[in-house]
Amino acid sequence: MSLMVSVSGVRGIVGESLTPRVLSSFSQAFATWIRGRMQGVEGAPVVVVGRDTRPTGAVISQLVCSTLALCGCQVVDLGIATTPTVELAVTGEEAQGGIIITASHNPLEWNALKLLNQQGEFLDEVELEELLCVLREEKYALARWDGVGTITGNSSYDAEHIRQVLGLSCVDRSVIERQGFRVLVDAVEGAGSFIVPELCRALGIDAVETVACGGTGIFPRNPEPVAENLMATIEAMQERSCDFAIVVDPDVDRLALICEDGSLFGEEYTLVVCADFYLQHRPGTVVNNLSSSRALHDIAMRHGQQCLSAKVGEANVTALMKSANAVIGGEGNGGVILPELHYGRDALAGIGLFVQAFAAWRERSAGEKCLSAFRSEYPLYVMIKRKVRFDAGRENLDLVFHEIADAHPDAHANMQDGLKLDFEDSWVHMRSSNTEPILRIYIEAPTAEEAERLAGLFCAELEERIEEAEG
Repeated sequence: MSLMVSVSGVRGIVGESLTPRVLSSFSQAFATWIRGRMQGVEGAPVVVVGRDTRPTGAVISQLVCSTLALCGCQVVDLGIATTPTVELAVTGEEAQGGIIITASHNPLEWNALKLLNQQGEFLDEVELEELLCVLREEKYALARWDGVGTITGNSSYDAEHIRQVLGLSCVDRSVIERQGFRVLVDAVEGAGSFIVPELCRALGIDAVETVACGGTGIFPRNPEPVAENLMATIEAMQERSCDFAIVVDPDVDRLALICEDGSLFGEEYTLVVCADFYLQHRPGTVVNNLSSSRALHDIAMRHGQQCLSAKVGEANVTALMKSANAVIGGEGNGGVILPELHYGRDALAGIGLFVQAFAAWRERSAGEKCLSAFRSEYPLYVMIKRKVRFDAGRENLDLVFHEIADAHPDAHANMQDGLKLDFEDSWVHMRSSNTEPILRIYIEAPTAEEAERLAGLFCAELEERIEEAEG
């Protein structure tokens, strides 16, 4: 199993590709890289470290924190913390960087180092290449015995994160309180186990039920919040007569919602709803990625605003948001980025906006007031996601994508990130994953039948052309 290195972090299976040597090397390279960027600034670099609840997280954190200290860094250790909480803490501590120890939605055997720059944002492609140059040269800036850094614990940022969400310009707790919501929270035993229920209470949700919120790190199901993995959560929500369920991934940068009837609101529509609500308060450009639903474009047009699409990857979306001065953005996997708070996917910000949007809609709605009825207010598209194993080189993949594009002249081909084919009322996007040795295929169409047809067609065509290229 190869190590996955990208703007999404350094990711692998612990004990196979993610070894002590890899962890130590990347930690030393990161410390050296941030010290090099300080250029004339006196004092030791400050690095914030946080982790999710995976069983390997604590020992990896000890190794990473100790390595950073041996490179002369002053380490602020948040312990268990969500990815967006660590991002907020980097700027809150005026740190030079941050490391989050989490493999997000990957299975339990995986872990990763997500690397943050001084702005509390993921390294972009240029910054990542600078770091990799340090790694290749192995010329690390180590501290002398009398210059070793310190490791200091700080547990205050969960409360600070909640305070900032409550302080968003469009959040009105009294509107939420009046709805008397009963909500189920499923944090898949991850970093959101305590902070998400606490945020819900702070927002004014009347009753907060929980499942998988013990913080054990032993995921009771596949942690990716998609339909096939949420049957037990749906059953628990209905047994407890909840109005809806809130589901987050292990590091809490993705948000999914389940309607009262057991249907999924759809991860793609988390950003759509949040953007629709937020644009009422702060008009401006919105940004998603190339694999996100067309529904966001529809909503932006409804508000008379522009919607732009970036390459997949939080750093890419953030870069485009900054250049376009976007007011809200994110990715269609349930990740909401709100610059008013910070530039990072943040399920806690998403919860604040989504619950507020639903509460406001209920107050003005004369008819049915359930979440499934709220969902019907938005454009209807069906998205299907597939995976194809791919271990061949980049050259072969580029050839495959060009051949597929040539075979479909009726579609607009975009090769900015893999291959996206835009048809009149549907699209297909195929690209290599940043986090696994696979190709991801996303298909969206107005109906499930059309989406399934396109999925079958393009998966078969992709597999056939890969076999030809590898043969």
